Amino acid sequence: FDGAWTANANTFDNSYFKNILEKEYEDETSCKGCPQKKDKGGSGTIMLISDLSLLESPFKEIVEEYAADQDAFFKDYVSAWVKLQENGCDGLRDSL
Repeated sequence: FDGAWTANANTFDNSYFKNILEKEYEDETSCKGCPQKKDKGGSGTIMLISDLSLLESPFKEIVEEYAADQDAFFKDYVSAWVKLQENGCDGLRDSL
């Protein structure tokens, strides 16, 4: 795909969720022929159809929450990341 999902691709924050809600996207084809959406405002950011599907129920509520509350996104992200890393193993850490 051509482009980044956020203006600061190397920054971990909630801007992805803000972009989904605040920007308008239009169809585009990447240089490799893949369909994608580009920001109509010319920021150079992109989304995929799968990203924009998060605007449908029941996911939209979560997108709105994370866009409004970065700490809530971070908290849920940490919880999910720990589950992925530990993969059901107990006693791998003292605290987070």
